Amino acid sequence: MEAFGYLAAIAIGITLGMIGGGGSILTIPLLVYVFGIDPILATLYSLFIVGSTSWVGGIPKYTQGLVNLRTALLFGIPSIISVLLTRAFIAPAIPNTILRIGNFQLEKSVFLMLLFASLMIGASLSMIKDKRIRRNMMRSKSAEVKTTRIMLEGVMVGILTGLVGAGGGFLIIPALILFGKLPMKIAVGTSLIIIAANSSIGFLSGLSHHAEEIDWKFLLTLTALAIIGIFLGHRISKKWDGERLKKNFGRLILVLGITILVLEGIKIIKM
Repeated sequence: MEAFGYLAAIAIGITLGMIGGGGSILTIPLLVYVFGIDPILATLYSLFIVGSTSWVGGIPKYTQGLVNLRTALLFGIPSIISVLLTRAFIAPAIPNTILRIGNFQLEKSVFLMLLFASLMIGASLSMIKDKRIRRNMMRSKSAEVKTTRIMLEGVMVGILTGLVGAGGGFLIIPALILFGKLPMKIAVGTSLIIIAANSSIGFLSGLSHHAEEIDWKFLLTLTALAIIGIFLGHRISKKWDGERLKKNFGRLILVLGITILVLEGIKIIKM
């Protein structure tokens, strides 16, 4: 099973390299269900793996002129502030037991996985959605509305990153295309820079609370494999149609999200 997990780590990098997001969607289930890591610690691991891999993939994109810095700042600054506030105040304030009714109780770790699965399903539907709908949305929005929406999406992604360890690429890419009017290749590069910054800030802000629990050898091994994957993903992206790839990835995420909901539901029933 662990051998599969290490191969899956390469797939995380490939996904980031091809579509500029989706790495954390694969990382969290991999860490929790394959390697048996507690979901709360898994969010920190995910931030490190996805953040490091995104830096490695994003910097070459910047040197190639495939990063829109203005849009990255419009999205990134509100997002980073949200990450810091979420990790400092919101995440620690969530109790270990979210809800207790008689014999039923909802633990924090299960709640985070349910939240993550719900986001996966929502993201998958946005990826599968027909591209003609996106074109109509782009035509119907003014420049001011688009700028505001980019910043609000940044805040949303920052909260998400702080809570569940997701870089938010599955939300960033649609926002950059819809409201930033960026071509797919530039959206991918810009997304990688935003994810890298968000994830790094999220990891550093949570490091002091879990420093003694981190298995650095394991974490660096997974990160190295993901970095190998991102270079493979860059190569593949040059040959594959981005729209078709994104839809197929969306279908995979839909299946994974439903699977996680079922697994966590079984946990709740057994409690």
